[in-house]
Amino acid sequence: MAGSNSRAEAPEAADAQPVFLLVAPQMGENIGAAARAMWNFGLDRLRLVAPRDGWPNPRAEAMASGALRVLERAALAESVAEAGADLTYVFATTARERTMTKRVVTPETAMAEARAMIGRGERVGFLFGPERAGLANADVARANAIVSVPVNPAYGSLNLAQCVLLLAYEWMRSGGEAPAEEYRMGDAHLATSGEVDRLVLHLVERLDAVGFFYPPEKRESMTASLVNLFHRAPLTEADVRTLHGVVRALAVKVPGRK
Repeated sequence: MAGSNSRAEAPEAADAQPVFLLVAPQMGENIGAAARAMWNFGLDRLRLVAPRDGWPNPRAEAMASGALRVLERAALAESVAEAGADLTYVFATTARERTMTKRVVTPETAMAEARAMIGRGERVGFLFGPERAGLANADVARANAIVSVPVNPAYGSLNLAQCVLLLAYEWMRSGGEAPAEEYRMGDAHLATSGEVDRLVLHLVERLDAVGFFYPPEKRESMTASLVNLFHRAPLTEADVRTLHGVVRALAVKVPGRK
């Protein structure tokens, strides 16, 4: 694996995604875990600033199982200034209060803004500090804004890979590539409205036969509830067939009712 100076990075670094900069990472395992977190969400622009144990690092490669692409394309720099020289906007991730005037945003806001800026052709980076103490004030001062994760105030510590994962997830989410909710059908097909209506009619006929609607004046409202129930549920064709069978099997007259 060959690292390179970030300023000499290949043109593909301008792809439509942010750059993640790990500042003075202390353990190869954490670099590898961060690479996995990035690649989980399609990010592969990584820059390493003065990693403590040098670079390349076999422990990072071992930990990055399946995400070696990120490490193979990683750029190496000696300082934050060098690593971010080509960036037009930089976010610093930090959980500690800083004695400096700086805009603070959530990961969600940061990634939404990053996506908009990248869409305009800008280069955006995210700084992540070393595991033990986080970013130095001098590095935070170089950033345009701070990203702060709303965590439990009694325990606000996130390890490096967790923080990278959280930001990478927000990047993918900001693109709307994953639906907020989906209904997985497999090989099934949803029942048509007519099929559901026939199921309800079958059920009501059987319920009438066993004297279910009692007292009689409640029949209309009870039937309406059944219609609502079965049309509200996303029934498949197989569900409808099964329920027809259930209705036939359970249609037993209630003693004492006409």
